[in-house]
Amino acid sequence: MPNLSEKSRCPWCLGSQIYIQYHDEEWGAPLHDERLLFEFLILEGAQAGLSWSTILNKRSGYRKAFAGFNPAKVSRFDKSDIERLMQDASIVRNRLKIESAISNACAFLAVQKEFGTFDAYLWQFVGGKPIVKRRRTMKDVPAQTPESDAMSKDLKRRGFRFVGSTICYAFMQATGMVNDHLAGCFRATEISNGGARADRA
Repeated sequence: MPNLSEKSRCPWCLGSQIYIQYHDEEWGAPLHDERLLFEFLILEGAQAGLSWSTILNKRSGYRKAFAGFNPAKVSRFDKSDIERLMQDASIVRNRLKIESAISNACAFLAVQKEFGTFDAYLWQFVGGKPIVKRRRTMKDVPAQTPESDAMSKDLKRRGFRFVGSTICYAFMQATGMVNDHLAGCFRATEISNGGARADRA
């Protein structure tokens, strides 16, 4: 388990153990795994209007409900699957978000077909490498950037939903396209030095 007493962390993660673990093991580290990129795309969209802790607490439920976030399987979900998911208390039971997860899976597959991988498509928005700003306080961290604006615009053009610029920037932070760990956080340096993720599949 992460040790609170020995390491300096970004203040946003200090409210719960699940936040701390996510901060220490995943957030901000470059991600290139197709399944996990799809997972974060869906989870960030599901988070709209809610707290990220709500989504983290439902993450295992989402993985079970959405076929392990296999985009090919999710793309084949039909009306009966939507009704099943609307009764599933382990996820956010919002019809628009559920329907968008299915349509986003179809759009995800189309991007893979065009670019070879979703990863190759995605990382072009940051020139293929993480943006590192070394911000000093949480007030310095933006809600969106020109890069997230561009990503949002292009995703929407391709039929993705729940991909506004603020959601896209949160996605960029989560997947390490942006390293927004504050300058004093132990993970800022650790990730810059090649520190890996510890995503739990």
